[in-house]
Amino acid sequence: MTLDIPNLKDFDARLRDEAHEEPSLEIPMDPPTKKTQIIAIYGKGGIGKSFTLANLSHMMAENGKRVLLIGCDPKSDTTSLLFGGKACPTIIETSTRKKLAGEEVKIGDVCFKRGGVFAMELGGPEVGRGCGGRGIIHGFELLEKLGFHDWDFDYVLLDFLGDVVCGGFGLPIARDMAQKVIVVASNDLQSLYVANNVCSAVEYFRKLGGNVGVAGMVINKDDGTGEAAAFAAAVNIPVLASIPADDDLRRKSANYQIVGTHATQWGGLFTELAENVADAPPLRPKPLTQDGLLGLFDAETTGADFVLEPATDTDMRGKFAGEIKSLEVVYDNV
Repeated sequence: MTLDIPNLKDFDARLRDEAHEEPSLEIPMDPPTKKTQIIAIYGKGGIGKSFTLANLSHMMAENGKRVLLIGCDPKSDTTSLLFGGKACPTIIETSTRKKLAGEEVKIGDVCFKRGGVFAMELGGPEVGRGCGGRGIIHGFELLEKLGFHDWDFDYVLLDFLGDVVCGGFGLPIARDMAQKVIVVASNDLQSLYVANNVCSAVEYFRKLGGNVGVAGMVINKDDGTGEAAAFAAAVNIPVLASIPADDDLRRKSANYQIVGTHATQWGGLFTELAENVADAPPLRPKPLTQDGLLGLFDAETTGADFVLEPATDTDMRGKFAGEIKSLEVVYDNV
């Protein structure tokens, strides 16, 4: 009997050739065929995703849509604005507690509602005791057991932390769980760096046959300097809304007041955002290089004009610096 041993060099070459091929499939531009639009929202921590989503979901519900908001951030703060600052029990902590008591989790244990919006938090492990990405995966497994795929909603909004690039937080993109992605950013380098990473992740999984696209960007705390809008234009995605850096918005957000309602002066802004989110097709972005991203800002601000000075071996050894004697043996007479 002979063993058929594969040629590993040929196999490696095929994989490298395949990785460099441009995918031939294009993202469908037609409206999603599934009734429920599942939309994943990404952004830098603290950029205002929870503020944006709480008010967006409230406005969608006020306009007659059935909306489910799911917080997928270990901080579990997505629903705090919606519920007046009160933290709701997370799916992971509730599941653990029920399991220890020999009980099953019911939907009323983890899902709560206000103003027509249904909302829940996946949660995460205790600090230092687990992986946040694994917690996200575990949370969605529990949602499937609760009947997630049979629920009847017009929109399911998923709030994801964009700073973390591990597989758990990339779940909607990697597994085609969502039809489209929205990024929340501002006119600062760090938030746009995260937005660019999300665009890179979408592009990566598109090359692997994925179908998720980026529907656009929400500019939060817009001070009018224009870097976020320039980024959106550069990566070929639309700006869905620009939420101004306004003291009234800041105060109401700090006091856990909903502004995404027709009862406030901001009703028109969030109505327009809701319409744009609903209609925006999933696009294939063109992520920027690091230099391209830095080029959106003034060089003095980002350090783009700084010249790097290489370190030397003498620098590294400090007080131990000195001539290194060679251990090479030289034979003069052979």
